[in-house]
Amino acid sequence: MSQSPGEFKPSRRDMLRPIEYVGGSAIAAVFTSLIVLMVTRDVTLTLITAAGVFIVVLVVLALFAMAVKPDASGPDDPDDAPPPPPSAHG
Repeated sequence: MSQSPGEFKPSRRDMLRPIEYVGGSAIAAVFTSLIVLMVTRDVTLTLITAAGVFIVVLVVLALFAMAVKPDASGPDDPDDAPPPPPSAHG
């Protein structure tokens, strides 16, 4: 079955990208919360830390993902701009 010209089907990697962000955030939250638990032995502080780290890392990863241009040779790439015309002053 072929795609119609107006239909966009994301690749498998594009579909799994949000899971990568959530997984990375979860790993950072678990790592940080284990350190806090070993140092303080306070479960409440550990849970607060885990939630905070999870949210902060998730937001930072999402912002980094928005900052990256998916195609470096897009129409707004300054490297593709034509050179300026020679100056008539001389």
